[in-house]
Amino acid sequence: MTHAYRLASFSILGLLVACSSTDPDASSGAGAASGAATGGSSGSTATGDATTSGAGTGDAGAGGAGTGDAGAGGAGTGGTGGSGGAGGAATPADAAAMVPDMGIGTNIGNTLENTTAWETGWGQPLITKTFIDGMASHGIKTVRVPVAWDTYAANGTIDATKMARVKEVVGWIEAAGMYSIVNIHWDGGWIYNEDNADKYKLTDAVKTRFASYWTQIATAFSDVGHKLILEGMNEEGNYWVNGVHDGGTPDYAALNEMNQLFVTTVREQGGYNASRALLIAGFVTDVDRTCVSDFKVPTDPAGTKSLFLSIHYYTPYTFCGLDTVESWGSPKTTWGSEPEKAELKSKFDTLGAFSAQRSIPIILGEFGVTLGTNYPREPASRTLWMRSVVEAAKSRGVVPVLWDTGTDIKRTDGSFSTEWQAVVSAVNR
Repeated sequence: MTHAYRLASFSILGLLVACSSTDPDASSGAGAASGAATGGSSGSTATGDATTSGAGTGDAGAGGAGTGDAGAGGAGTGGTGGSGGAGGAATPADAAAMVPDMGIGTNIGNTLENTTAWETGWGQPLITKTFIDGMASHGIKTVRVPVAWDTYAANGTIDATKMARVKEVVGWIEAAGMYSIVNIHWDGGWIYNEDNADKYKLTDAVKTRFASYWTQIATAFSDVGHKLILEGMNEEGNYWVNGVHDGGTPDYAALNEMNQLFVTTVREQGGYNASRALLIAGFVTDVDRTCVSDFKVPTDPAGTKSLFLSIHYYTPYTFCGLDTVESWGSPKTTWGSEPEKAELKSKFDTLGAFSAQRSIPIILGEFGVTLGTNYPREPASRTLWMRSVVEAAKSRGVVPVLWDTGTDIKRTDGSFSTEWQAVVSAVNR
């Protein structure tokens, strides 16, 4: 998800292709599939998320142990997961080897990426260690932590209390034996100049700010081990040649440049950053617009095995998120016809083939389906869609990470909804 206030479900990439919207996301409960989201950005389509309510044990630590080597200077042969202290691990993370251990994941959505009051600004409770430990006990292996950094920065400097809070949450995730993913989320859309005359263009000012923030974030997390993955951006790789979106040409050169800038900048900060796994962005994280020849995998100083590719999946959006009738479509309350199943298979076949061709494993950083308010989704269809996505992902070596804002995973104790439990139980049988 990318953006401001969410009433219904998640970030919406399927909308970009399915209904030729002008922006990649929509907050479905706010009726923003083709209009501005409540509290959201301007434009003919909201660029943001909605909420689903209709709304190797870690490395790091000074001198900590990985697979046998340690010391304040870090490990020379720590391998994936590494070992050591502030010096980091010398052996680059192997992203493909991490996939089986990353299992099924979830997002802590509508929380640290809030651009109104942070953490609790969209009605979420404060993240607690009990919640984190509960997710781990129920089988979650990976936790994505979307973060708004720019909104609360002062003259380009990230707020120290915000940084410390994110580090605290990541520390709890690592202590519970899970992987964490920390990104720069929508955060006002500054990465593609959403609210100014340079909309959809990559400018020097954006590149400078982007590199500065990643320098600060990577430096702050340099002593956190290989169970932390840094993600360059969310769905904001939304660049179009000459800024012409409708009927225009995707500007892959701009996105490729930003992905390279992210990798180069993080690697330069040392510690575990020199060798950790990094997550680069697809073109608005859309399957079809990413799996093309113009999309390039960055050159990585750590070698050829330490990058993941980020893709999101909300197809068909009429089922996954739409909760109001629009000119381009109406909400669907059921899913599971043979053509619908064939569409899902086709998308994941494309994804799997591209992953193999480019030798880069994929993290499905967001997928989900709204409960629906005006048009409640049939529970059986909702379960079937989520299960189908998870199975399609895992069978192709893709890490599935649910977009959740408290609907399917309780923020109190990390327990699962009936539908999500059915998905996890079926997949883990």
